[in-house]
Amino acid sequence: MGNSHRVDGRAPVHGFYSSSSWIEGAAVRQLETVADIPGVRAVAGLPDLHPGKYGPVGCAILADHIHPAFVGSDAGCGMALYQLDLASRRIRVDKAADRLRDIAKPYDGDITGELAAHELAPSDFDASLGTIGGGNHFCELQAVEEVFDETLGIDRDSAFLLVHSGSRGLGHALLERHVTDGLKPLAPDSADGQAYLAAHDHALRWARLNRDVIARRAAAALRCEAASVCECSHNCVVHRSEGVLHRKGAAPSDQGLVVVPGSRGALSYLVAPLATAPQEALWSIAHGAGRKFDRSSMIGRVGATKSDRERLARNPFGGRVICEDRALLAEEAPEAYKPISGVIANLEAFGLARVVASFRPLVTVKKIAAERRYKEDRR
Repeated sequence: MGNSHRVDGRAPVHGFYSSSSWIEGAAVRQLETVADIPGVRAVAGLPDLHPGKYGPVGCAILADHIHPAFVGSDAGCGMALYQLDLASRRIRVDKAADRLRDIAKPYDGDITGELAAHELAPSDFDASLGTIGGGNHFCELQAVEEVFDETLGIDRDSAFLLVHSGSRGLGHALLERHVTDGLKPLAPDSADGQAYLAAHDHALRWARLNRDVIARRAAAALRCEAASVCECSHNCVVHRSEGVLHRKGAAPSDQGLVVVPGSRGALSYLVAPLATAPQEALWSIAHGAGRKFDRSSMIGRVGATKSDRERLARNPFGGRVICEDRALLAEEAPEAYKPISGVIANLEAFGLARVVASFRPLVTVKKIAAERRYKEDRR
C-alpha cells in the first residue's frame, strides 16, 4: 500500500511516491480537495503527480458519478509504442530528422476513408486527424538502450516509435460543453451521463486512430513498417464494479504493457504492471515523468539565447528535437520534468510494475512553424 491518509468525511488518499519524488504541495492539496468531493470513494496519487487545471495530473479517482473535469480537455490522450522493421544501427539521425519533419504538417491522406474504416462518425475536428498537436505531445524515433526481460520479444536491434497524442479539438469541445454550467458530476445512467459517455468513447477511439495514423505517416517517411507493441489512454473514464474510475495522466495497470516516457532528453521505459499491485493504486500506474516546473515558469528559464535554443534542439544522446515554436521549445525543455529514473524507481518500490526495456530518443518531432494551432489540453 502507498502512503495514505484519511480525514473524517474525506475519501482515502493513497500516495505512491517517495519523499524524493519532487511532489509539489499544491498537487497534494488538489488530491485532498478531490477526496473531499461528495461521492468520491478513493484517490491515488502516482509518482508523476503534479498540479493541473481542474485537479491533479498523475492520479486515479474512483467515484460514484462521472466527473468530466477529472478527465480534462483531452479525453483519449495516450501513448502508443511501435516496433519498426528497421535496424536502429542503420539510422542516420540527421537524415531521419529531415524525413520525419513532414509529419508535423497536416495529414493529406484520406481522412474520410480512415474514419469510415474505423466506424467513426464525422466531426468538426477531423481535419486534425493524423497530427501530433501542441503541449507535451510528440512522435519520437527511439533505439533500445537495454532489454531487461528477453521473454517478451523486444528486439534490441530494432528501432521503435513512440507516439503521444490525443483527441485534439474533440476533447476540448467535449469538456467545454460540460463546464459551461459548472463542474457538476453526471449520474452514469442519466441522459447527460450517457451523452457524455458516448462523446467520450468517440474521442477515445478517434485519439487511438490519430496515434495510429501518425505512426503510419512516420513509418512511411522512414520507408519501413510499424507493428504495435502497446497502446493505452491515460485520460479517460472506465466503468468498474467498484465505481466510476477516472484516470487523469495515469496509465492502466490492467491492460498489459505500458510505456512510461521521460522528457525528450531522457530514456523511456517499457514496463509490465504487476498483478500483485495494491488495489489502492486503483488499477493505474504513472504515465510519464511528470512536470517539475509549470510552463509559464519555464519561459525565460531556458531558451533565451540562440546557443541555448540550439542546445534544446539536441538531446544528451546525440539525437534531434524538431520544434520550431520558441515558447514550446522552452516550455517542454527536459529541465521542466522530473527525473524519469525516480518515477520508475517508485513504481518498482511500491510493487506497481517491473521494467521490461528502456529506450533512448533519436528524433523527437513536436512542431514546425507552418503547423496550425489547435486549442487542446496543455496540462
